[in-house]
Amino acid sequence: MKNLPMDLLRTFVTIEDLGGFTQAGEMLGRSQPAISLQIKRLEEMVEVQLLIRTGGMKLTEEGQMFYNYARQILELNDTAISRLTVPSVSGSVTLGLPNDFEVSFLPMTLSKFSQAYPDVTLDVQTDLSVNLRQDFKKGSYDLVMLMDEYPEHSFKENDFIAEPLAWISRPGFNFKPDQPIPLVLYPKGCIYRQHITTALNKANIPWRVLYSTSSLLGIQAAIDAGLGISALAINTAPSILTTNDIHQRLPALGKVTIGFHYDHATLAPAAVRLLDYLRRGLQRTRGAALRFDPLTTRPRAG
Repeated sequence: MKNLPMDLLRTFVTIEDLGGFTQAGEMLGRSQPAISLQIKRLEEMVEVQLLIRTGGMKLTEEGQMFYNYARQILELNDTAISRLTVPSVSGSVTLGLPNDFEVSFLPMTLSKFSQAYPDVTLDVQTDLSVNLRQDFKKGSYDLVMLMDEYPEHSFKENDFIAEPLAWISRPGFNFKPDQPIPLVLYPKGCIYRQHITTALNKANIPWRVLYSTSSLLGIQAAIDAGLGISALAINTAPSILTTNDIHQRLPALGKVTIGFHYDHATLAPAAVRLLDYLRRGLQRTRGAALRFDPLTTRPRAG
């Protein structure tokens, strides 16, 4: 019976999560040749090809199956190590994050954190980034996740990702070319709203706000009802919404940066542990974004 080394599994999973050998090397502190050698060793151990390296890196069918097993093994390993070797951590952490990430990003990450640190109480609040930033400065949060402009932003190195924005609508939705585009938006101050209206204005495309709400569920319900279209960071777009051919006539929306603000000097041990989990979760989100086309929100071939 063969035993799979954890470092090889972690390298393999990180390559898939981040979308490439270079990105994985940066995250793991290894050179690209060292990363390549590790994957070669792993493939020799399991006696199958896991990655296709020509025409863009992607998993083979066996690689996808192995990836699922490897992720589960690493999660069990990390949870066990956290519970057995890390001194008991307790207390509470107040976390603020953008409205749309409470559905797409938060549940799985916090579930893993709570399994590893069951004595930590989490107080999670959602709002627009502009409000979170102000409240963080007032001391309302231990740490916050924010969206900022790209490439200019205020995050520390390794504390952010760049995320493309994508137009979203109800499947089959269409609008009349001789009428202003109906928009469903977050309130003023939202970075999505700024990108949407600026892009349409630069393209001389008339628009009107038909519905505005601070709730992601409200945005989703309004779009699903056919009130209009909107845009979100690509990995926060609800799966029931889509983009279609009409959006190819709309201007590109660019990217935003997503990252964390905190005062490391005052972070309690529980908040430090949570920040580590959030960083890893955000990097996995980055890997997924790299494999999506901003115009279609469907996986690319490579």
